[in-house]
Amino acid sequence: MNDWSTCPAVERDPQKLGGVWVFRGTRVPVAALFENLEDGVQLSEFISWFPGVTLEQVKTVLEHVTHTLKAA
Repeated sequence: MNDWSTCPAVERDPQKLGGVWVFRGTRVPVAALFENLEDGVQLSEFISWFPGVTLEQVKTVLEHVTHTLKAA
């Protein structure tokens, strides 16, 4: 199980999208990144489609997931 509370690139607020994890400072759900990657979308495309999400945030999220998987 991934603990998003330790990832600095994301946040959760009950007032934003029902409390789902979003990229910090945006209303873009973290799940949107993985759904788009599954569909073959390039990171540059994702960032252009979701203004406010930075490449650094995306890299931080991916590194967080990688670290979580290695620890499992």
